[in-house]
Amino acid sequence: MRLSTITNWAYGATVLLTLASGTTMLFASGAEQRERAAVAQRASFDQLTSTLEEDVYRLTEQARGYVISGDPSHLVVYRREKEALRSVEDRIRHLKDAGANENELSALRQAIQWADALSDEQDVAIKAAQAGDDKTARTILFGDEYGRELDRVAAQVGRFQYMLDHRTDTAVQGATDTARQWRTMSEIMLGVTALLFLCVLYFVLKQRILHPVVRLSDVVTRLAAQDFAAIPPDFPQVDEIGDMAQAIRIFRENGLERQRLEQERDVDRTMRDLLSRMTQRLQGCDSTADLVEVVRRFTPEITPDFPGRLYIHDIRRNMMLQACDWLDPKQSRNDFPASACWALRRGQVHKPRGGMVDIACEHLEGETAVPTICIPLAAQGESIGLLYFEQTREMDAEYLDRAEKYLEMLAENIGLALANLRLRDALREMAMADALTGLPNRRHFDAMFEALVDEAERNHAPLACLMVDIDHFKRFNDSYGHDAGDAVLRAVGAVLGDSLREQGFAFRLGGEEFVLLMPGFTLEQALARSAQIQQRIRDLRVEHRGQELGPITASFGLAAWPDHGAAVRLVTTADAALLRAKGEGRDQIMVATAREGLLPG
Repeated sequence: MRLSTITNWAYGATVLLTLASGTTMLFASGAEQRERAAVAQRASFDQLTSTLEEDVYRLTEQARGYVISGDPSHLVVYRREKEALRSVEDRIRHLKDAGANENELSALRQAIQWADALSDEQDVAIKAAQAGDDKTARTILFGDEYGRELDRVAAQVGRFQYMLDHRTDTAVQGATDTARQWRTMSEIMLGVTALLFLCVLYFVLKQRILHPVVRLSDVVTRLAAQDFAAIPPDFPQVDEIGDMAQAIRIFRENGLERQRLEQERDVDRTMRDLLSRMTQRLQGCDSTADLVEVVRRFTPEITPDFPGRLYIHDIRRNMMLQACDWLDPKQSRNDFPASACWALRRGQVHKPRGGMVDIACEHLEGETAVPTICIPLAAQGESIGLLYFEQTREMDAEYLDRAEKYLEMLAENIGLALANLRLRDALREMAMADALTGLPNRRHFDAMFEALVDEAERNHAPLACLMVDIDHFKRFNDSYGHDAGDAVLRAVGAVLGDSLREQGFAFRLGGEEFVLLMPGFTLEQALARSAQIQQRIRDLRVEHRGQELGPITASFGLAAWPDHGAAVRLVTTADAALLRAKGEGRDQIMVATAREGLLPG
């Protein structure tokens, strides 16, 4: 029951009890008034009857005084008193007005009649005394008969007084009893009203209001201090306190939701800050190694629940090679063909998990014990890498969706940085490459030579340099045109590039002159490789416009460190050997001498 209903009922009951108590008090007051009226009536009757009896005796005394003494003053007083007496009807009417009933009035009338009879005898006695017949007068007033009549009047008046006393006593007692009963009822009503008020105070105000309000106040104070761990008490009753408790629970739930949203906002702000810092670092990377280091450091902070790997596409091998990993992923292989990943095939995120029917990627080893996420890194429609993640714990759908957005943003930033690096490398390669042969140019050679010399001296590793010059190249331009000369340059460049593969570097210095740097090659190894290259050039058959251009040969100058002096003079030494080869008949390999390494460059 609601407190307002209880309060209204209690208020109504209190009002009714108060009205009832007031009514009983009014009835008690009326009974007391009737009691007082009965007492006053009795007093009035007593006064009237006592006055009547006194008048009868006073007239008798005045008449007897006159008869005995003959004093006229007694006669004067007797006549004045007799004239002052009321008539029988006046007395009866006065008593009737005072509340006397007929039986009482009948007894009074009898007494008054007897008193009037005495008055007549007194008049007779007075007249006899005035006539000088004192004996008769005294006989009348002092005779036994007069005494009996006087006693009879007194007795009748006493009977009337008894009747009055009995009736008034009964009325007074009845009024007293009624007043007592009403007072008792009024006191009971007041007691019930007080008890009801106390019950309302205890059960309603204290138990239903004060105690719950105190408990709710404590919870509200804690909630106001952002302590949402405070649990509102459960008041199942359907009343205002229950409504207040429900409102506080809703307030707490809203606070928890707001706190959760704030935490998510803070996490989102932190993640976005990390992504922004990572993006800034990625933009400053000069090489793939720099990018890999940035990814390795930042990714575990951004994705603490997702171990994973970064793969970069090797174009020459068409393989995905692991560049780095974080948080110890378990399932994916270190390298695999691009076709082994469904994300790379589809160009979309691939995440088979839970009860979803899907196909696991082929690069996953064994049973897929944990859900995985593969996100392709693409640039201009071409797959350049892959981000691989493993989900290590159960996550609710909302958290997982939010986390996957961060993963996709991470992949987007890494993919963009990797694409920029590849574009930068491509531009650098174009700037450092010969447009005709595709080999690195003189600028690239200068930078590479310095680096290889430093590495060789630091590691005490051998380093060989082979200078190559096409024999009689001007003949091709003069006889067949510059297009034919370009074809010869391209063919020789291809031979030089393919002959070294990953064991050295071939460069076009300009015109028909080439140079090969072979780190790790001893003089004997370099000489053997040079012979292979010489033979492959001899075997070249180049056609131009359906016409074979004729035999192609080249002269070679070979120098090696530490055999032929300082490493920084290898090019000069090899070039000196090349000049000797050209001077001694061409189409031969000339090994430098220690003396040539000492010649000034």
